[in-house]
Amino acid sequence: MRIEVNGTPRDIAAATVADALSELGWGEARVATALNGVFLPAASRPTQALRDGDRLEVLAPMQGG
Repeated sequence: MRIEVNGTPRDIAAATVADALSELGWGEARVATALNGVFLPAASRPTQALRDGDRLEVLAPMQGG
């Protein structure tokens, strides 16, 4: 299916947000997620289904000053 990840169209095989994060290389990363503009808690990722055309935003904390 094709979804948008951080503004970039991506073709993925994953059916859930958790699977998509793993497929995209963020499986073990501590990140914040939003699906279609709505914050998605980490506990909801394994059961949150993805649909063609969804918009997934993935934000990682950064250090520095």
